[in-house]
Amino acid sequence: MIIGIDFGITNTDIVACKENNYEFFSIKSEKLNTNFLEKIFDFINIDTNEVEKIAITGGKSSDLCDLYNNIPVIKVNEVKAIGCGAKNLYEIEEASYVAISAGTGTACIACNENVFKHLGGISVGGGTLQGLSNILTGISDPKKIDELALQGSKSNLDVLIGEVVNDIGSLHADVTASNFSKGRFNTNFKDADVESSLSNMIGEVIGTISYLNALLVGVKKIYFIGKVSLLDSVKDGIDKRLELANIEGKYNDLRGFGNVIGAIAYLNANT
Repeated sequence: MIIGIDFGITNTDIVACKENNYEFFSIKSEKLNTNFLEKIFDFINIDTNEVEKIAITGGKSSDLCDLYNNIPVIKVNEVKAIGCGAKNLYEIEEASYVAISAGTGTACIACNENVFKHLGGISVGGGTLQGLSNILTGISDPKKIDELALQGSKSNLDVLIGEVVNDIGSLHADVTASNFSKGRFNTNFKDADVESSLSNMIGEVIGTISYLNALLVGVKKIYFIGKVSLLDSVKDGIDKRLELANIEGKYNDLRGFGNVIGAIAYLNANT
């Protein structure tokens, strides 16, 4: 059995892999040390005697020891974990592709002939969504944010292109011209409208950085991993931005565990 662990800022994701069968776990992240590893194995209730190797990525995983209970600990660079995770999940055959890891923040990775390169990243992501939502509405749970966002109307807070200009290049009327702009003149909005505008804004920012990197690399698809795009309200904002550049977003159902799946895939391919 191989255990993969991705130490994220918000959550630590764990995958147990045995004969190509996967079990998935997630636990709130804590200070990264041996004590946390012990807590993880208690949480997943797996006997370490059954474990052959541990693949770790994310956070300050490189600071951990190389052995845990005499089990080899293989440290996988996060860039490689993201790239391998996307390739494994989506069975990518293209020589060049772009993977976006949308978690607490957002990282952009390009692959060219199995060489992974960090194109850059932005500090906007799920952490931004939860933090701003908590400040604005007192709600920080992602599922509750998404539920409310789908009930609200962002047009009650956002100014749309069609409201301010007749024609601007290829932009259609319902594209956002300014997020939250109507909040300058009125604060009498429902929480659902706030969540709708906020989730859409996070999605638009992620979608914009995604399509710009796709254009830079010269590809027409973006492969998403990470948990933020699991929120329908955010995914919708991402897709609307991708449409502006005729870029297709790909969303595998297991993308929330993409980084840790990538760590295991890298280990299998290189050890």
